[in-house]
Amino acid sequence: MRNASALFRFVAPMIAVGVLLGGCGQTPPQSDTAPSSDTAASSDASALPAASGKASRVPAGAPGEPVAAGAGPKAGLIPRLDPESLPAGSVYRNPANGRDEVIVKDIRHTAVLIGDSQSEPVTGWPRQGLGRAGYGVYFCGLGGTGFVVANGKTGNYIDALQRGDWKLPYGAPPLVVIEGGGNDAARGATDAQIAANADRLIAALRQRYPGAKMLMIGTLARGANYGGGRRTQVDTLLGTIAAKQKIPFVSVGDWLTKYDLTRLLADGVHMNPEGHAALGTLLGKRLQEMGIRADDAATAG
Repeated sequence: MRNASALFRFVAPMIAVGVLLGGCGQTPPQSDTAPSSDTAASSDASALPAASGKASRVPAGAPGEPVAAGAGPKAGLIPRLDPESLPAGSVYRNPANGRDEVIVKDIRHTAVLIGDSQSEPVTGWPRQGLGRAGYGVYFCGLGGTGFVVANGKTGNYIDALQRGDWKLPYGAPPLVVIEGGGNDAARGATDAQIAANADRLIAALRQRYPGAKMLMIGTLARGANYGGGRRTQVDTLLGTIAAKQKIPFVSVGDWLTKYDLTRLLADGVHMNPEGHAALGTLLGKRLQEMGIRADDAATAG
């Protein structure tokens, strides 16, 4: 009995500082380095393994909101983990905001991408475009979601962030990108609803990453004179929101017809592999014309 008691006293503190694994959705990061210009970028943590222990916890607050003094565990009871020592993909409870965040290798060259089914595939054109601008990509989001629309598995962009449906990375990424609007267009979200939630999302992300550049990518469509309809209207609306917020914006509301890419659609709104590559090349070129490149971000940092 004495030996068992001594063993328990030794093992219990070790269990208390275990590290959880998780991320944005359900798969582990696919890449920890910035991709080459010929491949799609991904540090997608959308399928990490189930939790394998208990990590020390700090009471959670709103995204980016500091934890009140005295809210955490008593000093000296649990050793503070050093996030720099954790492997990529580990989840770290950030004491500055009380949120679980994912450790991403080379965060200084990583763009955080929030988006829908256009961005979700590892070879999706937004990821390829960011890769051609020199960034690794950490994706947060899920198909079927948007600024207003949820898909039953996760909330819309701002609700998913605030509830912790997916986790943002720890540290200071140089670029945060918001892409979407297609599902909002398809499911009847109003301009007022989209604008209100976009403003809330931007405010939360700025609070979380005050040093990051932000970028918005609009809604892929055929153009107003070629059947773009509500998708093109939402793209224009997002451009107005971005201008008001002083955020660089890439309008893609006429790219399908402007660049003769409707022939590369896999369905009515999504690209086939050749189409993703073509759009990725166009986006990468546009980003570089705008001066949005990973080497510039690293120099500025």
